[in-house]
Amino acid sequence: MGKISKVEGRNKRHFRIRKKLSGSSSRPRLAVFRSNSYIYAQLIDDESGITLASASSLEKDIKSKYNGKLNKEVASLIGKTIGDRAVVKGIKQAVFDRGGFIYHGKIKSLADSAREAGLEF
Repeated sequence: MGKISKVEGRNKRHFRIRKKLSGSSSRPRLAVFRSNSYIYAQLIDDESGITLASASSLEKDIKSKYNGKLNKEVASLIGKTIGDRAVVKGIKQAVFDRGGFIYHGKIKSLADSAREAGLEF
């Protein structure tokens, strides 16, 4: 049995987390994915299988602000954006799905700014 890669380890952690939590229409799942270049956040209703709101660092108005560098400030901006979009749609509570990533750095700053924007989790 060989050594598992970082991606395989993250996927194992993500599946372990996803066994225990799921989103509903009243309390959707805030799923976060971070690549080396971008960060994405989605509010997902798992019962009906639809995405209620999303935000990513690929969006033109956000991408123009940070010139392609992914850092905590960009993650914080994405968290604020997803929080604002959720409040506009009448979503107050969510379940946080960190996607197998460590709750630290960019993931933590996204979660903190989503809380400041009005989401509870």
